[in-house]
Amino acid sequence: MSSDRPLFPALARGGTASAVRFGERELTYAQLRRAVLATAERIHGARRVALWATPTLETAVGAVAALAAGVELVPLNPRSGERELAHVLGDSAPELVLAGEDVDLAGLPVVAPEVTGTGPDGAWPQEPDAEATALIIYTSGTTGPPKGAVISRRAVRTTLDALAEAWAWTGDDVLVHGLPLFHVHGLVLGVLGPLRRGGAVRHLGRFSAAGVRDELSGGATMLFGVPTMYHRLAQDVATDPALVKALAGARLLVSGSAALATRDHRAIQEATGRQVIERYGMTETLMSTAVRPGAAHRPGTVGTPLDGVELRLVDEGGLPFEARDGETVGEIQVRGANLFSGYLGRPDATAQAFAEDGWFRTGDMAVIEPDGAVRIVGRKSTDLIKSGGYKIGAGEIENVLQEHPAVAEAAVTGEPDPDLGERIIAWIVPADPADPPSLEVLADHVAAHLAPHKRPREVRHLAALPRNDMGKVMKRALGA
Repeated sequence: MSSDRPLFPALARGGTASAVRFGERELTYAQLRRAVLATAERIHGARRVALWATPTLETAVGAVAALAAGVELVPLNPRSGERELAHVLGDSAPELVLAGEDVDLAGLPVVAPEVTGTGPDGAWPQEPDAEATALIIYTSGTTGPPKGAVISRRAVRTTLDALAEAWAWTGDDVLVHGLPLFHVHGLVLGVLGPLRRGGAVRHLGRFSAAGVRDELSGGATMLFGVPTMYHRLAQDVATDPALVKALAGARLLVSGSAALATRDHRAIQEATGRQVIERYGMTETLMSTAVRPGAAHRPGTVGTPLDGVELRLVDEGGLPFEARDGETVGEIQVRGANLFSGYLGRPDATAQAFAEDGWFRTGDMAVIEPDGAVRIVGRKSTDLIKSGGYKIGAGEIENVLQEHPAVAEAAVTGEPDPDLGERIIAWIVPADPADPPSLEVLADHVAAHLAPHKRPREVRHLAALPRNDMGKVMKRALGA
């Protein structure tokens, strides 16, 4: 299957409109086109290249240049440790590294992306086959060394076009974010998404509420963030009227990568009148569901499947079931053109990731509400707690705990219990370390909002929850 239409039609045409901006460094579509063509020429003939994915203009140009040239791209997290970087480089075997700074990565040649946008113009490269590999993005590796998810051009195109339909995303939109650029959220949605639409992206370099305020006040229409970012915004709206006005003027506020706490939803909506909407996806599926603007949205739900995406829940035996009661928990399985092509060099892991009928096993547990909206309750491996004969999702308990005024942050895990099978453990960062909430107070709070069997049986206080670069709580670290 092939397509003559470029992945980035507006970039193929050029033009004077703004395309990308990082701080004070900005390129128009005409300038970005020349920068991309010059960089693509430097990596011409390579099969696969790595990208040192710092939050810089060089990263954006390098990523688009590789895609334009039809070269497979492996984004690298600059904050990875030596062992993880060595694994990724050894596993993916890139021929060179695209980087805007001097890096020594296994002795690989380093090519600096062209970012002046002043080079000669030329013909836009022919669009590769739709099934050709666009990206190899490495998973977090919570159950072993990271695996490289092979993502085709078809999958990138499918997800970005489905989100455009769901969110009415056009070339008139200007997206602002401060997300890392080595994963789906920041790179695919946050950089490639605007460029596919013919709009603009303004990257903050480093997230700050002031940066968000200034960009949204300066014409940006959309904001992408993760819960830790929105938590800071929810705190700052109480004291920053200019931030309130900027958020209120945005067309779309989107949170992803983890669940956004109900109280942060509420604080932003009460201050600005704007609702933060959520979506659901993962490296292997790109995006699967999204809340549509204007749709009734309850905090904790991630919307309905995107166009072209099939989604179902299955029980512990892998059998699909229909239940729109908001209570019956099952594992999410997904099927559609948004799916990855497999794990690089791991046919065994690829086969295990799919059910016999071709549905991808996400490992995420969810319920479906009566209106069809999906509500994630946690990961099967770390967030499904079997206690007293019940299957309980950690996510819904965490959300309720975080509504208590004595709780700053909360995480929930299960631990073996001779009577219950597993007992619910609440890990709490107190709002006031000198006066931490007791087990009795928090258990009563949960029981008042959820079923009594979902109350925590033990509370452990922490100074901070361990989180990864995307703000997700690392629950295996809690267990250790």
